[in-house]
Amino acid sequence: MNENLPVLYISILLGLLAIVAVILLRQIINSRKIESRFSKLQDKLKNQKGTAQEYYELASIYLDKKLFVQAVQLLQRALKVGDNIEPENKALMYNALGFAHFSQEQYDIAIRNYKEAIKLYPEYAIALNNLGNVYEKKQLISQALDCYKQTLECEPKNVIANKRVESLQKRLVIN
Repeated sequence: MNENLPVLYISILLGLLAIVAVILLRQIINSRKIESRFSKLQDKLKNQKGTAQEYYELASIYLDKKLFVQAVQLLQRALKVGDNIEPENKALMYNALGFAHFSQEQYDIAIRNYKEAIKLYPEYAIALNNLGNVYEKKQLISQALDCYKQTLECEPKNVIANKRVESLQKRLVIN
């Protein structure tokens, strides 16, 4: 039995290394796809006018890279170009714009964009959660609580909204 122990350990180690290698390879392939799309979109939009979807897609990549100023510019272009966009898709753009401003601590502008997203798509739980979050940052607890409750009306099992409602109600009771 003791003779087989090193073989067992090496087998387990090789198995773990194989799993890590597969995960790493998948990550590399995914990153290459994103970077390739990023490069293609950048080149295209430098040379010619793009669609709202292309501007939004490039802006989303910039958001992932935490390049918020560039993302804001692209999202604003997407909204200008996209006159015939469905309200739900326009709401996605305003939510992303709100997130970009929120990330730059431009809370009032973020609020304006989140409200616009909600006006276009009232059941947009993510925008409602984001609006609640920015209200919390501004210490506007009752408005934040209202947003999270609105989220729960649209999506009763929303984990974030449930936690935030519970937490904010405790804070209001203490104050």
